[in-house]
Amino acid sequence: MKNKNKNISVERAYDIIKKPITTEKSTNLQQFNQYSFIVSKNSNSFEIKSAIETIFKVKVNKVNTSILRGKGKTFKGQFGFRKDTKRAIVTLDEGNTIDSSLEIK
Repeated sequence: MKNKNKNISVERAYDIIKKPITTEKSTNLQQFNQYSFIVSKNSNSFEIKSAIETIFKVKVNKVNTSILRGKGKTFKGQFGFRKDTKRAIVTLDEGNTIDSSLEIK
């Protein structure tokens, strides 16, 4: 619980938030003030909340995270796995929005 009120640097915020997810499902979630991002695997919900608030200057209400395991694939006869990814669905407070045209550096 001690990480709850910890401020992070802008550089660390950009390391945590990799890129936004722009699928049909994530676009439909935006009408409920929810936004989806691919985030760093070693980040927690408190760091993700602080990073979103630092980068986009909005107030975050809730952060839900999930780790998607990489699927097994065959490529040129070699079997391997895709990378595991961590996704975060961020719910913003009423009146806050993130401009969808904004790019993560």
